[in-house]
Amino acid sequence: MMHTLAVENYRSLRNIVVPLARLNIIQGPNGSGKSNLYKSLRLLADTTTGGIVSSLAREGGLPSTFWAGPERLSRDMQTGRVPIQGTVRKEPVHLKLGFGGDDFGYCITMGLPPPNLGSAFSLDPEIKRECIWMGPVCKPSSILLDRNASSVRIRTEKGWQTIADGLNVFESVFTQVADPTNTPEVLRLREMMRGWRFYDQLRTDADAPCRIPRLGTRTPVLGHDGGDLAAAIQTILEQGDASAVAAAVEMAFPGARVEIDRLPDGRFTIEFQQPGLLRPLKGSELSDGTLRFLLWLAALLTPRPPAMMVLNEPETSLHPDLLPALAQLILKAAAKTQTWVVTHSPALIAALGEGAEGRVIKLEKEFGQTRIRGQDLLDRPQWRWVE
Repeated sequence: MMHTLAVENYRSLRNIVVPLARLNIIQGPNGSGKSNLYKSLRLLADTTTGGIVSSLAREGGLPSTFWAGPERLSRDMQTGRVPIQGTVRKEPVHLKLGFGGDDFGYCITMGLPPPNLGSAFSLDPEIKRECIWMGPVCKPSSILLDRNASSVRIRTEKGWQTIADGLNVFESVFTQVADPTNTPEVLRLREMMRGWRFYDQLRTDADAPCRIPRLGTRTPVLGHDGGDLAAAIQTILEQGDASAVAAAVEMAFPGARVEIDRLPDGRFTIEFQQPGLLRPLKGSELSDGTLRFLLWLAALLTPRPPAMMVLNEPETSLHPDLLPALAQLILKAAAKTQTWVVTHSPALIAALGEGAEGRVIKLEKEFGQTRIRGQDLLDRPQWRWVE
C-alpha cells in the first residue's frame, strides 16, 4: 500500500506531501487542486508505459505544467506588505513526483533539456533523476536503484554497480532496464503501477458503447470507457461475487435485478428488470444515473483487484438516494485495494465515513498553492527527495 504521495512544482502543487490510508477521500472547492492531484497520479502511472512525455505534451508541454508563482514567497509577500512578484531564479526548474509504500518507494525528477541541442523536440522533458528504494522513506542505505541522467546504477552485494550508461533521457527506467535477474524491483514496481486503475471517462451518453450489444469475452477489469459493461458484469456473476451484485442492485433499486442477455451472435447486452414492468429494460433504454451506477458496480466488484483504484467524481449523474449504495461498493473495494475518491458530494463523504478506516483530505488554495487544510510542518509526513 502507498503511504505517501509527494509532488513538487506541478501546477498548483508547488510542494505537497500527502499522507495516505487505504481509503482516501479528496475534497475541496473548485480550483483547490483536486484535479492536479489526480493528474499527478496519472503521470506517475504513465512513467511505466513510456507515456509521460506525451501526457505532458497534451497539457501544453512541461513549461506550462510548472508552478506559475514566484520561486519563493517572502514573509512580506504573505502578509501583503509587498506585492507578489517574481525574483531572479536561483535554482533549476524541475517537476518532481514520488511515493513511498510498504515495499518500495519511487521518485522521478524531470526538467527541460539544455538549450541549443539542435533538436526540434526542445520542449520534451528530460529525466534528470530516478530512484527506487526499499520501504516508505528514502534513506541512503535503502536506495536500490539510482539513475542520474543517462546512467543507472544498482546496489549489489558487492556495492554499487553501473548497469547502463547512455539511456534515453526521455524514457523511464521502467521501459529500459526492467530485468527479472538484475533489477527485479524495477519489474515488480512497474507491473504494480501499470495495474493502477483510473476511472474518469465512463460514458453514459446516448451513444455510449455500454448501451450497445457487444461481443462478450471474459472481462475481469472494466474498460476505461465502460464499453464492456455487460461482459464485465457477467464475469463477476460467474467468477466473482454474484451475491454482492444482487445486494448492491437491491440496495440502490429495491426489487430490481440485473441480468445479461447473450445474443445468438455472441454479443452481450444489459437487461434491467424493475418491479411493475412486463419486460426488462435494455441498455439503450436505461437512464444515465442507472447506467452509471451499474458501471461503478462493475468497476468496484472486479474479480481482479488492483493495487490502487482512483475514482474521479463518482457521484456524477447519480441521485442522492443512490449514494449510500455507491458508498457500500466503494467500502467493499477498499477492503481489497487502496482506493481514492475525488468528490464534491458531502452526502457521499458522509456515507463513506460510516465505518470506514479512511482519510478525508481537504484541499484549499493559499497564495495560489494547493495545501492540505490543517497540515503544518509537524503534521507533514516524512519525505526526502533524492538530490
